[in-house]
Parts: sequence; structure tokens; C-alpha cells
Amino acid sequence: MPRVALLIETSREYGRGLLRGIAWYLRRHGPWSVYFHPMGLDDPPPPWLKTWQGDGILARINNDRMARAVLASGLPAVDLRGALTGLELPHIGPDNRMVVGHALDHLIDRGFRHFAFYGAPAGQFRFLDLRRALFQDLVAQSSYKCSIFGEQYKPGRRESWERRQQRIAVWLQNLSKPVGLMCSSDEEALDVLDACRRAELAVPDQVAVVSVDNDEYICLFARPTLTSVDVNLEEIGCQAAALLDRMMAGEKPPEAAVRVPPRSVVARRSTEAWALPDEQIGAVVRYIRDHACEGIDVDSLLEHCTLSRRTLERRFKELMGRTLNAEILRVRLESARRALARTQLPVTKVAVNSGFHSIS
Repeated sequence: MPRVALLIETSREYGRGLLRGIAWYLRRHGPWSVYFHPMGLDDPPPPWLKTWQGDGILARINNDRMARAVLASGLPAVDLRGALTGLELPHIGPDNRMVVGHALDHLIDRGFRHFAFYGAPAGQFRFLDLRRALFQDLVAQSSYKCSIFGEQYKPGRRESWERRQQRIAVWLQNLSKPVGLMCSSDEEALDVLDACRRAELAVPDQVAVVSVDNDEYICLFARPTLTSVDVNLEEIGCQAAALLDRMMAGEKPPEAAVRVPPRSVVARRSTEAWALPDEQIGAVVRYIRDHACEGIDVDSLLEHCTLSRRTLERRFKELMGRTLNAEILRVRLESARRALARTQLPVTKVAVNSGFHSIS
């Protein structure tokens, strides 16, 4: 029976989600003899690791001390953090390009044309730096502009909470409104929401906020509740366990990092706004979002709109970049995706609930 150490924090939802995925893998492909104790992300390596006669390690490596301990073991190991540069271990994590693309599409679909990004100081965590760079790049590709809360990481720097929040509030006040703002993680989003209250900025009407990780403890605690990208932690954990299993059997690890697609954007109150300059089209968009799964068509929209069919179709296409029918279909498909990913409903029931007449 393989002996595997799980050096994964239980203090955060990210680590707990990975552990659920590993447990799912073991129920189907195990068993392993697991060495595991609750821990925090920055806890020191366990003392027993130096003399442990194990077969493999799954770890969230966040500092050099943990990295040295894992490498010194000489065992097959998979890193599930990706925080350190030059760490010669296979890494598995979320596909950040897809994560950022989901977040930006979510904001664009709600009509936002001004964008901003807030995250940890540059140089502190490379994967968070990557999210910032990708968001800025994708916004530019969409022919929009993006404001970045720019600051460089300085080890040992001490800044009071009040001072930092005041700086964020001033930055937010100077942004073009309404603005769609992405945060690199749910924790950073809490800072932004607090700064919005200090600056007396309405969320989501003036500042719509979307973040990453979908930590429900944070997202539901936030006021307003926080929209976040579900990065599919269980699948990441499951794939990491499968990779370690192959490595323990003698297979060479992949040279490139393994990237797992996110599940979806989990929409909550922090983005529940439509920043459209045309009020009549905005009303139509809201009606589609609320009723697309009830079998509506373009004729149904005309009953709730004073515009002629031709004018409505033209103005909608100009503003949204797609036809009315395409938008109805998009909302239905998104409803079906969420149901297939998050429920155990049969496909036939998902089809009916999403406004389709058949599963085909």
C-alpha cells in the first residue's frame, strides 16, 4: 500500500477542496496509507518528514523551508501551489487564462466597458501576477482599457490596515464608472468591498466585483455577497492524486505544468448589475436573464418593450454584439452548464428546466 504524505492546509477552502478531490480519487483507485494532519498554509514542515519512509508527497508549497524539506525527501512529489519560481517539481493548478477569461466575459456580458484589477502586490505570488497580466491583456484584446492598482512587493514592509484601505478607496474613486473590477482572489475582494464602503461607492451599480476561488465562507460573508470563479478544486486534487500515483509507479512527471479548466462563474450580488447606456435595451437584457429558461422568444420580448422589432433587433445587436435569439440561447446554455456541473439532475430534466424542448 503506497504511503503518501498530504502537506495541504485545512485552514482555507482551497486546501479543503483539493483534499475532497484526493479523497474522491482514493475511493475509486486507492487505498493509500495517508500521513495527514490539519495544518495552515505557512506551517513548518512536520518533524517526522526527515526520517519518514514514504512513497510520495502531495504538497502546497508556499515557502523555501517547505520546498527544501520536500526536495530533501527524494520522493516523488507534486506541488499544488505554484508559488515559487525554479521549483523542480511537477505542478498542477487552475488554467489561469480560462479563469480570467470567464471573469472578463461575465463583466462584459453585463455591459461593463471600463475595467480594473486589484490583487496582491506584484512579485509576491507569481500565479497572482499572471492573473493580473492576463486580465490586462484580455481587456486590451477586447479594445477596452484597464486600470491596475499597482504596487511592488517589498519584503518586510509594514503598512497599517487603515492606510492601505484608504489608498484603495482613493484609487477606486478615480476610476471611470461604472467599472467591472476583477480581484486576484476572494481575500483581496474583501479589501475592495470594504474600500468601496469607505469611498461611498455602490456595489454593484458603480463597482461590480468578481474574484477567484469561490470560497463560500468568504463569498457569503462578504457584503454584498461575492461573485467568484469556481476553479474546480476537486478536479485539481483528483488529477494531482492520479499524477502522483503514476509517478510512484515509475512514470516520469510532465515537464509542463498541468492546467485544469475552471468550472464556472458563480454569480452573486456583487455583479448583479447591467451597465448598459441604453435603458430600454438594459431592460430587455434583464428580462432575458430572468425568463430565458421559461421558453420565451423574440415575440415575447416585444410584449415587454415599446420598440419595433426591427429597431429592437438593430439596437440590441449594436450594443451587445449578438442577436436577441443568440442571447436567449446563451442564457439557456449557461443555465444548463451550471445544472450539469453542480447538480445530479438527469439531462432530460436539465433540458426542460433550461428552456429546451428536448435533450438533443
